[in-house]
Amino acid sequence: MKSVSEKKAISAWDYKPWWCQPWSILLTGTSLIGGSWFVLKTVWITVLVAIPLLAWMGFFLLVWPKLMVSSGALDSHSD
Repeated sequence: MKSVSEKKAISAWDYKPWWCQPWSILLTGTSLIGGSWFVLKTVWITVLVAIPLLAWMGFFLLVWPKLMVSSGALDSHSD
């Protein structure tokens, strides 16, 4: 039996593939926002692109991990 200090901390990101990790979400979002500015050089289109992408990034980087921890789904795998 493992003590509490010996248990490995389980992260919600351990269950996601490489293309859905925090670094890939940040890289994809910033590349698409920057790419829209680089190609079109139009502020209003870049803002229209940025709003849903920032919402997507915010959800998956800030909200989703907290929901996974608070749901208790990760606790069942810590034994």
